[in-house]
Amino acid sequence: MRALGLCLLAASLPWVALPVQSQQGSTGLQSDVVFDSYSPLTSNTELVRRLLSPLAAAQVEASLKTSGQRLIQQSIELAAERFVVYVPARAPPGGYRLLVFLPPWQDARVPSGWEAMLDQYGTIFVSAARSGNEENVLARREPLALLAAVNVMRRYPVDAAQVYVGGFSGGSRIALRLALAYPDLFHGALLNAGSDPLGGAAASGAPPPPPRELLEHFQESTRVVYVTGERDISHVAMDVSSLQSLRRWCVFNVASQTIAGAAHQVATPPALSGALHALLASPDVRPAQLAACRADIDRTLAGELERVASLTAQDKRAEARRLLTEIDLRFGGLAAPRSLELLAKLQ
Repeated sequence: MRALGLCLLAASLPWVALPVQSQQGSTGLQSDVVFDSYSPLTSNTELVRRLLSPLAAAQVEASLKTSGQRLIQQSIELAAERFVVYVPARAPPGGYRLLVFLPPWQDARVPSGWEAMLDQYGTIFVSAARSGNEENVLARREPLALLAAVNVMRRYPVDAAQVYVGGFSGGSRIALRLALAYPDLFHGALLNAGSDPLGGAAASGAPPPPPRELLEHFQESTRVVYVTGERDISHVAMDVSSLQSLRRWCVFNVASQTIAGAAHQVATPPALSGALHALLASPDVRPAQLAACRADIDRTLAGELERVASLTAQDKRAEARRLLTEIDLRFGGLAAPRSLELLAKLQ
């Protein structure tokens, strides 16, 4: 519940649907940019649905009902926020690519030397101020990144199939969460020295899988690129664990590169170039392997849910609840609505 922060307020800000793109705005480096458009994608109802596990979302709903409160529609007051935007002078024929960047630091800036690579790949860069590691994830960091994408796509001709989310260190871990939960917006993830496995104990920081339709979209169309310094041993190990986890979850559109001689640092311009090139690669489509992998997961999940039902029927409620919590963290949205039905029986 702590992660919701400002989400649990009764007031509401209006949202504005993503409008038709206007004429192209200014190019080059722009600081202290103010955006003004909201979207249903950034509403707290949608954030909870996509980013929290079903049981966690149910807990939020129950807490709000008990307190007589409701989720505000938007937790960000855009007029008070500032963004940095870098726009190459020339857009590719199909429109700009877009990289939404989540930093671990508080100021909004383009990492040193990145502009030339952004120009080379026709990629707009946008990042929010006050969205570093110390900020609330669900109330600020995630909606700020989503709002950045929505507003840049409104102001510039962006190729919707080439919209990426990325970050460095702690920001990279949030970028992975957003890529999982919003594969209909972000079609690639650039993970620079920060990653997590998919599903697992809450203490591990591992994100739960999103609802089934979103996970399947992610499996089929999202490209994930890991970039970490070869001397950043702990984060290289995290990347290996994360990449292996994604493969177990039927995600095959992955690539990994290490930065020679580098420790825990932002990607160098050549490393960024390699990552952007990798993001442009065609999806690694493996229909038969994907179908078999999904079927294996579904069989395992069905067996685990049946165990919960059996324990509940035997009135072993404490054991059933513990197992259901584990399933919720591991399988997330894939376990719903059955996990919610079992929770109702336990209550």
